[in-house]
Amino acid sequence: MLNFAVIGTGWITDSFIESAHATGAWKLVGVYSRAQETASAFAAKHNATATYTTLDALGAAADVHAVYIASPNSLHFEQAKAMLSAGKHVILEKPATSTVAEYDQLHALARQKKAFLIEANRHLQERNFKVLRDSLGRLGPLYGASLNYAAYSSRYNKVLEGETPNIFSLEFSGGCLVDLGVYPIAAAVALFGVPKAQSYSPVFVKTGADGGGFVRLQYDGFAVDINQSKIYTSAAPSEVYGEKGTLIANGVTDIDSVVFLDARTKEKTQLAGEKAKLNLQEEAAEFARIIQEKDTKEKTRLEEMSRAVLCITEDLRKQNGIVFDVEKN
Repeated sequence: MLNFAVIGTGWITDSFIESAHATGAWKLVGVYSRAQETASAFAAKHNATATYTTLDALGAAADVHAVYIASPNSLHFEQAKAMLSAGKHVILEKPATSTVAEYDQLHALARQKKAFLIEANRHLQERNFKVLRDSLGRLGPLYGASLNYAAYSSRYNKVLEGETPNIFSLEFSGGCLVDLGVYPIAAAVALFGVPKAQSYSPVFVKTGADGGGFVRLQYDGFAVDINQSKIYTSAAPSEVYGEKGTLIANGVTDIDSVVFLDARTKEKTQLAGEKAKLNLQEEAAEFARIIQEKDTKEKTRLEEMSRAVLCITEDLRKQNGIVFDVEKN
């Protein structure tokens, strides 16, 4: 059993706690927030036994084995650094860090402390994403792919009203590319590897952050087009094209349909199985296994994949003059 604490009290933390407990491998024992009232209310909601209002106090908690961090993006680095320095394993919500340099520093520290640091790319652990990945051989030579994750965010309403929500704030390392865009980009890296080149045509919002846009990843002999947005919604599926047919999924995350469309016969075959009832349960189970079994091989594979995605998004930001406040210091 891994005792864990959480940093961040939003809906994603609620979901991770429920999913982690459902695996039987995790037990929530602590909640961190700078505000005692917030920490106490969240701890009571989830029956946690302890609250912390300083990172030093959380780091000193002997009964905490791991910490799940789901705070605003710009805070990830310092919070993870404090937890790793204290010898805790860390699960970091994506994006793990604002920059590649921060990411490399954290992993160097994790290796020094013999702790595990894992980015929570939940969709890559979902059973039907693995069905999609394992079905690529049906296609023969690959011709390309279109991957989509565009969903209008209620927080964009605040932007239109003149406010700056964290997720649309450069101060907090926000923007669509590093929030929703990382889903299809990570999917592409998991399916096809690291691209040769990438480009981005963003739509900017009033805060200076990107609200969405189209990304192209260039591979040898084919390209992957990505439609990602928090300011409009797309109902289009995600598709992978090949000589022998097309794989059609209803998304890049929470997938419950993966259809193979035979190019010659036009026959459709459903490949997906039943998806998990809790969409973070598969990642919670796998991360517990990696930590408990000390599976450094799989940890390293995930580490390299996450770094590749961060290199892509950092390059796309630089191409378009998207600079986070943490990069100005």
